[in-house]
Amino acid sequence: MQSTHLPLNKTIYAIQHLAFEDLGSLEDIFHQHGFRIRYFEAGIDDLSPALAYDGLTVILGGPIGVYEQEDYPFLINEIAGLKQRLAQNKPTLGICLGAQLIAHALGAKVYAGHEKEIGWSELSIAEVENNPLAALKDTAVLHWHGDTFDLPEHATLLASSRLYPNQAFAIGKQILGLQFHIEVAQDSLESWLIGHTCELRHAGIAIPPLRQDNLKYAAKLEHAAQAVIHEFLKNLNL
Repeated sequence: MQSTHLPLNKTIYAIQHLAFEDLGSLEDIFHQHGFRIRYFEAGIDDLSPALAYDGLTVILGGPIGVYEQEDYPFLINEIAGLKQRLAQNKPTLGICLGAQLIAHALGAKVYAGHEKEIGWSELSIAEVENNPLAALKDTAVLHWHGDTFDLPEHATLLASSRLYPNQAFAIGKQILGLQFHIEVAQDSLESWLIGHTCELRHAGIAIPPLRQDNLKYAAKLEHAAQAVIHEFLKNLNL
């Protein structure tokens, strides 16, 4: 019987939509589990190897919307490949835009929310059996999104926030979508504050409190993220 601790596919493919929104603290966690990381740059690289990959593919965040396909035509192929991937139930983790892309590929509506959710706050973790996000209870996570989505058909809701009910969902054990940023590392948030300065100014969000909250909450999130990723990997069919 194949061990889930010694997977055959020892590389994780990660699709980036913005250079500084990488795997963050999750890189160390994946390395601890014996994985290598290979990044693909959306809009530049051919994403088909990552989307067709039988091992774990992580789809990361970014500032564009899934509905902006006229302005960003690469989304058309990315979504088409993702639809095939999900139909084959291949192991997939989506974060922020990645979760929105998964929801869209599964037929759910993705749309602009009633207000931007940017900052640190705790989630309401759903009381479902074997919730992989259980370790995030009483732990502040980083929210950074303006869009939201309806829950896909056959999805299990895993977490909600005060502003948005659909913060995380799973399709079986192979597919996990997280609207929030579990991957943020304490020592790299400054790049987010620089890179997203226009969005922050336009939304009227003060930067110093985000920096202070990062120092207050990020270390605990990094620790909880280890448990979440361990639980997710443990149940994958790799």
